[in-house]
Parts: sequence; structure tokens; C-alpha cells
Amino acid sequence: MKKSILLGILLCTAIVVSAQKMTKNKKAVIASIEKHEAELIKISDAIWAAAETAFEETESSEILAGYAEKNGLKVERGVAGMPTAFIATYGSGKPVISILGEFDALPGISQKASPVKEPLKTGAAGHGCGHNMFGTSSLGAVIAIKELMEAGKMKGTVKFLGTPAEEKFFAKVWMVEAGLWSDVDVNLSWHPGSKIEADVQSGLSLIDFIVEFEGQAAHASADPWNGRSASDALELYTTGINYYREHILPSSRIHYHIQDGGQVVNVVPDYAKLWVRVRDPKRSIMLPTYERVKAMAEGAAIMADVDYKISLVSGIYEVLVNRSGGTIMQKNLELLGPMTYTPEEEAFGKAIQKATGKLEVGMDASINPLRETLETPGGGSTDVGDVSWNVPNINLSVTVAPKDTPWHSWAVVACGGMSIGHKGMAYAAKALGMTAVDLFENPKLINEVKEEFKTRKGDEVYKPMIEGPPPINGN
Repeated sequence: MKKSILLGILLCTAIVVSAQKMTKNKKAVIASIEKHEAELIKISDAIWAAAETAFEETESSEILAGYAEKNGLKVERGVAGMPTAFIATYGSGKPVISILGEFDALPGISQKASPVKEPLKTGAAGHGCGHNMFGTSSLGAVIAIKELMEAGKMKGTVKFLGTPAEEKFFAKVWMVEAGLWSDVDVNLSWHPGSKIEADVQSGLSLIDFIVEFEGQAAHASADPWNGRSASDALELYTTGINYYREHILPSSRIHYHIQDGGQVVNVVPDYAKLWVRVRDPKRSIMLPTYERVKAMAEGAAIMADVDYKISLVSGIYEVLVNRSGGTIMQKNLELLGPMTYTPEEEAFGKAIQKATGKLEVGMDASINPLRETLETPGGGSTDVGDVSWNVPNINLSVTVAPKDTPWHSWAVVACGGMSIGHKGMAYAAKALGMTAVDLFENPKLINEVKEEFKTRKGDEVYKPMIEGPPPINGN
């Protein structure tokens, strides 16, 4: 028997077995997503085209909020002091299950739905993290649950949390402070990726702050001795940071972005500004590193004989993993089975890999097993971490781009605007909805998730790393 025929028989057998184990309510979730899929794709594509950055997601937020209202959810806009943040709710009483949705883009990576680098609009933003799919998919799952409740198949409350500004200011920190998860039993979240898995890895805690130096302007040639250079202080400061890198743990990260180093060459600059970020998998390690990096700013100011100011932007926790929740999600992924791709989609994926210097292996459609949770996971950061320290959180990753695609790049934007991204979006909605069904139907599962949350959190008291209101005009 040929290998391809044998694989086909095995795949058909797996599909039959999965269908036999699928409950009526989970089948209804899948049917709902498929019923709404064409409209969900239109919504995702509209947000992809709008590509709005932090706190500017007016059109994107309204598209999602409007669709939630159209489908019978009660919408509250402008929550937690942020015009583009909103909640969409249906049902009453316990349990309360929430699903997160993001919709902000990244600046400067505009791209057509093409496998070669080709900006849609030069210099504009693009969805290089797939948030156009993130928010749309999560809302699709919430609507599927709402339809089950409306039909009398389940009881409780389902919430969609429309969360802006994840890429820059981490708006969920203010949403947590506003108590938007205070009545929630379990939160569900997902993120676009290049593989399918129940995500039981953490992320990096971080803190963002602005350092400003102020000196005295002077003519750079006629009387530079009358000047006190803020730019000198900036250079001394970044030199200190770069020497310090050798003496931090390999798991820690320090980034900076110079926002103002002076305007012209013939003036001693009296003002300089940079954005600094410190990260580590453990907040307990990140905070002392932050204090040390802050102290370096004072040293640089002393050496350049200028004044300095430090302003906190925001800070976030690492994700508090919940393996009990991950196990529930994993079973639903196995019920759904792997995704499949057309020859055209595989060719698109390989073209993306070729254009970004990766091996041309195409799409990864398999279901990854539940991995061991690593102590130092590496990778990025997310304000889902702050949510996870206040309510049990279950995470999911779903393929929306080919293997090894550089994230936060034009390549992800390209995939998010065509069928590869659309398939991942619909798949995630099904997995989220099916996992929500398990939680609504089985109080024991909620208790298991909550018990692990309590154990992992221990005596840690959550302390938000923010000062003042959200920086709505920060862009």
C-alpha cells in the first residue's frame, strides 16, 4: 500500500474518532463559526486594512463592537478610561468566562497580501502580530457561546474583552486596575503563531520608562564651552547600558530607542530623550535590574552636568501558566485535528520563507503535544500576564504564518491578509469556543483551574506597574 494512501486512511479514521467524541454543544460551536466565517473574514480584513496603532484603533474597535451588538451582546464602550477599549457581554450568573481580543497594529510594516516585501502604503502600520485575527476570532467564539445560551443549552455569562494598545502601552494593566476581570472565573486567550499548541509557557515581565536629559544650548563652534550637552548624557547613558549587558543574567533583556538626540549639528543639544525597556522571565529579577538602569541615568547626568528626569510608561508581569487549563485546551485541539492547506497556500508559505532567508518547508499544520513548562521561556512579553495574575488564564497558539517566519515583520502582515491567516483565525475561534463549553458544562474543571492558579500564585500580591491614567495621546 502506498504511503500516501495509508496516511489518508489514518487521517480519515482520526476524523471519524474525533467526530464520535464531539459533544453536541461543541459541534454547535463549530457550526456557528462556520456560519459566521465569511463575515468574520471580512471583519479581520477590514481591521488588517485599517492597521491602527496603540490607542488609535477607533475604526477597528468600532467594527468589533458593532458586530457584537449586531449579534445580541450588550456592549460597553470606552471602559477603563480608554476610548477604544470595550466589553461585550451576554448571559447572567455563574460561571463567568471571558475571552480576550486584541486589534492594534505595529508602526512602519505596511504590507500587501503578497509573499514578497511590498508595502501597501509606505511608512504605514501593519498587523505584524496578527491582532486583526486575534480580536475577530475571539469575538467569533463568544458569539458561538452566546448562541448556545440563547438556545437554552448552557447557563452563565460570557464576556468579550476588547483590549487596545498591547504592542506599546499594555492597556490591559489599566483594565485590570478597573476591575474588569473581578467577577470572571476563567479567562481564555490566544495568539497568532506559526504552530498549533495549548500554550503553557510564560513570557517576560518588563518595565518601560522614558529618560529625558536637559542641559544648555550653545553654538557648537563659536562657544561650545557655554553649552551643557543633553546628547552627551544620552550617549554616556547608552554606553553604560551596553557595558552593563555583560553583567546581567542571560535571560534578561535591555532595549532602548533614541527618540530625540538633538536637531542640528551646529547646536549643542539642550534636550535628549530615549525610551528604555528592561525584561526578564521573573519580575523579581527584572525589578532590581530596572533600579540599576535607572541609577545609570543619574550617573550620566552628573558626568554631562545636565538635569535628568525618569517617567514610568508601563510595566507588565510574566504570564502565570495554568497547565490544568492547558490540558483542557489540548484535548479540544486533538478533537479538531490539524489544519490543511492548499498547494497555493503551501507555495505562498514557502515563498515567504524564501524571502526571509528561512528553509522552504511550508506550513506547520500539526497539533503540538502539551510541552513541559520552561523556567526561562524567552520570547516576548504580553499584558495577558497581568490578567493571569488576577484570574486563571488559558492560552492558545494557532498557525497563521509559515514555520520560522520573523514575527513583528511584513511577512506576518502578508499572511494575515489572505487565506492562511483566515484559516488560523477560524480554527482558533473553534478551539476557544469548545474550551469554553467544557468550562460552562463542568464546574469541576473550573475548580481544578482555580486551584492551580492559587497554588502557582502563592503569597504573591499583585502590584500594577503603572502611574496615572492611560497615555491616550502617547503616540
